[in-house]
Amino acid sequence: MNDCLFCKIINGEIPSKKVFENDKVYAFYDIAPQAPVHVVIVPKTHIASANEITAENSSAVADIYTAIPEIAKILGVSETGYRIVNNCGKDAGQTVFHIHFHLMGGDVGGKMY
Repeated sequence: MNDCLFCKIINGEIPSKKVFENDKVYAFYDIAPQAPVHVVIVPKTHIASANEITAENSSAVADIYTAIPEIAKILGVSETGYRIVNNCGKDAGQTVFHIHFHLMGGDVGGKMY
């Protein structure tokens, strides 16, 4: 997607503070953190939202969840705990329409749903 913010970050067209990268997943610090540790984890494959997950592309989500324990360890929250959040659609707070997951650790505060 030529106009996708996260695709541009993945491609190095927009700078980010990288935490983790492999051939399928890219993770970087959120520019407006909501917790002491807050990173965004995206698949390198463009999928607009959870509504766009299919049998053909669902491995991109599996790749993210496979990378999460390593990312949490890098960030120092694997033992103390962290939250994984995905927002689907504008009414849920999704502002970039490239599926992504927020990993938040430290004192995440707020109500746990």
